[in-house]
Amino acid sequence: MRIIIVGGGIGGLALAAGLRRHEFDVSVFDRDHDVAATGGYHITLDGRAQAALRELVAPEIFERLLRSASALRLRDRDALWDRRGRLLAYGPRLGDSPSVDIDRITLRTVLADAVGPDLKLGRTVTGIARAADGEPSAVFAEGPACRGDLLVGADGAHSAVARYLAGRPTSEPTGIIGFSGRTGAEDLGISERQRLGSRSSMAIGPHATALYIGFLDPVGNAVLDAPEGREAVTTGPAYIWGAMFPESTATDAMRTLRGTALRSALLTAFGRGGWSRRTLEVVERAEPAGIAAFRFNAASTRAQDLAPWAAGSVTALGDAVHATPPTAGMGAGAAIRDAASLVANLCSVASGTTTLPVAVSRFEAEMRIRGSETLTAAMRTVRWMRATDTRLGAAATATATPILAAASMIARRH
Repeated sequence: MRIIIVGGGIGGLALAAGLRRHEFDVSVFDRDHDVAATGGYHITLDGRAQAALRELVAPEIFERLLRSASALRLRDRDALWDRRGRLLAYGPRLGDSPSVDIDRITLRTVLADAVGPDLKLGRTVTGIARAADGEPSAVFAEGPACRGDLLVGADGAHSAVARYLAGRPTSEPTGIIGFSGRTGAEDLGISERQRLGSRSSMAIGPHATALYIGFLDPVGNAVLDAPEGREAVTTGPAYIWGAMFPESTATDAMRTLRGTALRSALLTAFGRGGWSRRTLEVVERAEPAGIAAFRFNAASTRAQDLAPWAAGSVTALGDAVHATPPTAGMGAGAAIRDAASLVANLCSVASGTTTLPVAVSRFEAEMRIRGSETLTAAMRTVRWMRATDTRLGAAATATATPILAAASMIARRH
């Protein structure tokens, strides 16, 4: 069986690695010319995503990933702040968490090594064709088409493959625009380092503004004590942050900016919303060249709306089907679990216990449930933010957060 994968992101590479491990004939195509040319900074892999990876890659590959990962169990409890830097609440203790954080570039690079020569870079897919016998082909902007028994779209939220299958886009904007960046802990003042600590934080304000600050330290909080094999891009404690605003003509204009101009625009936008300069130090001292903008896209949270096509020789997975905002940290893990599910079902075809249409149908049924659960979790934060972007919601947020901060302080004293 020959399998064509369109898209060499985390989901596509995980799928290709798993198929290669089970000796399938597989080719994965991506428009990037370098696997390190990827958006985003870090991702979280929960226990389920790690279990799926263990099925997809050889033990030595999985160990390479863990050597470069940061353990959530070694972090302080997460915190919720208001826009003035006042503590509202702590999250649950993380001592029993199996989850890990890893640089996206590191994960993609290691998975690409597992795929080896089956990864074809610099190949842009422009369409899907079918032969007279129904077999699908990927059509490229450059070079000949590639034909297979099964074609899988792993090409993200704006997937050409999923659009071909559904006859329409499979996700839409949520109304939230994000701006991400990285700030080394050593670049912050002592008081702000102490406030943020070795935890991830969320600061909220009225009118759908928020600032997520994730903590990543693959060295100090290493999953494995194996410095000789560490491949992490992040080499010391760092804060990976995401600034969030409602979509508007102003944020559209900000998306065209780069470097110091974008950083200054973010600080100005937060300042207009009454945010304390203290809470913005992580933005103010960020590496300007690394700040980037992205739109939050999401598919439907209803399982029956996902993969709305008849199962056949073309399918899709990950964000191509269930595009997920980053607000729950579950999107990449869900794509990896999709990949493990598809590999398991295709193995049943190879063993002769089922047919390809049945295997794909089972995979898509499982993916619909998984995608719905992931999207439901991610959209809670998006809907909460949108609720603050009304006159009543903004007033309630501005009024309630000082009260919550005072109550939190009294509780801590007692």
